[in-house]
Amino acid sequence: MEAFVFSTTELIILAVAGVLLIIQLIYYFGIYNRIHRHNIAAKRGDVHFTHDEPPVSVIICARNDSESLRRNLPSILEQDYPEFEVIVINDGSTDETEEVLSIFEEKYPNLYHSFTPDNTRYVSRKKLALTLGIKASKYEWQVFTEANCIPVSNQWLRLMARNFTPRTQIVLGYSGYERGKGWLHKRVSFDSLFSSLRYLGLAIAGKPYMGIGRNLAYRKDVFFNVKGFSTYLNMQRGEDDLFINQVANGNNTRVETDIDATVRMKPVECYKDWKEEKVSYMATGRFFRGSQRWLLGFETLSRLLFYAACITGITFGVLSQHWIAAGIALLIWIVRYIVQAVIINKTATDMGDNRHYYFTLPVFDILRPLQSLKFKLYRFYRGKGDFMRR
Repeated sequence: MEAFVFSTTELIILAVAGVLLIIQLIYYFGIYNRIHRHNIAAKRGDVHFTHDEPPVSVIICARNDSESLRRNLPSILEQDYPEFEVIVINDGSTDETEEVLSIFEEKYPNLYHSFTPDNTRYVSRKKLALTLGIKASKYEWQVFTEANCIPVSNQWLRLMARNFTPRTQIVLGYSGYERGKGWLHKRVSFDSLFSSLRYLGLAIAGKPYMGIGRNLAYRKDVFFNVKGFSTYLNMQRGEDDLFINQVANGNNTRVETDIDATVRMKPVECYKDWKEEKVSYMATGRFFRGSQRWLLGFETLSRLLFYAACITGITFGVLSQHWIAAGIALLIWIVRYIVQAVIINKTATDMGDNRHYYFTLPVFDILRPLQSLKFKLYRFYRGKGDFMRR
C-alpha cells in the first residue's frame, strides 16, 4: 500500500496537472470541436439554411499572380450558381496578369477586371484594390477569395449562399492547403488547421472575432456603413481580420463548414514567405477588440503549463521510483492527447485535409506557441513602421 502514498509535492503536481487537463478539455470540447459538431448538425438538418440564391460578386485582388489566375480562375468562373460576377483588381502587376485577364474576359462574360492607380504608393494597396472592387460590383453580397486559392468544387458559391439569411451579414468559410511534401508543409498545414479550429469554432459558438479573406462573404452595406477600411487605413494589413473584428457579432455571422465549400492554396514553398505572412497577421492581431484574444491566449498558457506539470510529474516519479505517481502523470497526458488527436484529425477529415496528425501532434502542439513567440519578437524587432501603409 505504500505505493499509493503520495508526498505533498507529488499531490500538488498531480493536482495541478489534473486541473490543467480539465481546462484543456473544456477548450477542446467547447471550441475546437465546434466545426465537427456543426457538420454533423448540418447533415442532420438541425442547421437552418435559406433556399434563396441572390446574385453575388466575387472580388479578387491579384498582384503578379498570372500563373495562379491561369490555374484557379476557371474553377471560380464555372461555379454552379445562377447569377454571379467575378471582379479581379490588378494591383500593379508586372507579369502577364493583364494579358491573362484579357484572354479570360473574352471567354467568360461574367469576368471583369480593373487596376489600382500607380500613384497610390502611400495607401495600403490591397485595401484600395478591394475597395475599388466592392464599389464596382453590381450585387449586394460580396464573396472574397485570393488569386492563389481554388474552390474544391463547383458548389462553393451555392454552399456559401445558403447562409445568406435575412439576419446574416457575414459568412466565414474554411481555407486550407493542398497536400504537399516535406516538414515545412506539414507544419504550415497544421498551423492553418489549428487557426481555423480557433476562429471558426468561436464564430460557431457566437463569438466571432476575425476572418480570413481567402474564403469570406459579407454584404456591401456592411462595408459602407463603417466607411470601409478607414478605421485602420494606416495599417498595411487588416482588410480581412480587423474588418471582421470590427463588424462581426454573434447575431450577424454564420460559418459554412461543408467540405465542398472550402478553398485550397498551393503548398508553401518558402519558409520566409510564410513567416512574413504570420508576422503581418500578428501586427494586426494586437488590435483585436473583444475577449477572444485573451481567451485563446489563456489556452496557450494552460497548454504549456500542462506539459510542464506532466513532464515534472513523470520525472519526479521516475527519480523517486514512485511508479504510480509517474504513471498517473503519464495517464493525464495520454487522456488529453487522445482527445486532441481525435478532434483535430476528425476535423481535418471533415474539411478535406488529407494529412493526419499523430506522432507529430505533440511536436506541433509545443512548437506552435514557441514559433508565435519567435514571430512576435521578430515583429517587435522590426518596429511598427514596417507594418504601416506605404
